Amino acid sequence: MTACIEACHDYSRIEAEAIEDRLYESNQRTIGRNDGRALGFVMRDVEGRIVGAAMGYSWAGTSEIRQMWVDEAYRGRGHARDLLSAFVKESKTRGVQRIWVTSHDFQAPALYEKSGFRRVAEFRDWPEGHSKIVLCLTLSAGAPTPQVLGMS
Repeated sequence: MTACIEACHDYSRIEAEAIEDRLYESNQRTIGRNDGRALGFVMRDVEGRIVGAAMGYSWAGTSEIRQMWVDEAYRGRGHARDLLSAFVKESKTRGVQRIWVTSHDFQAPALYEKSGFRRVAEFRDWPEGHSKIVLCLTLSAGAPTPQVLGMS
């Protein structure tokens, strides 16, 4: 079987979602868990426009927050905390043991840490002059503490 590689820098959301679906199918076959579901909450203004969101998924006892955002005009009022709380509450309902999130140092790592997330990794100079931070919230008392290779 032959195949060729071609540049595809302007792929569509539909193409990206199709690849995500194929990755999920492969992953669920490998570990035998087919319980992946979207998990998200949005906040709308009086006109119905989205002004805040916490979106991700749950799968195999884990959740990941993929997008967390509040419009600048709505910041500083506790909306991000409320969205995060809703995400955590639904994760618990689904039997999730831990929630993962990444945040750049100029985004909201302090919000997550104030909410009980523990910083488990930091990648300096991503982007240059800043850091990308990986955080984890352990929800169940019996869940082992997450370990990252090279960290204790």
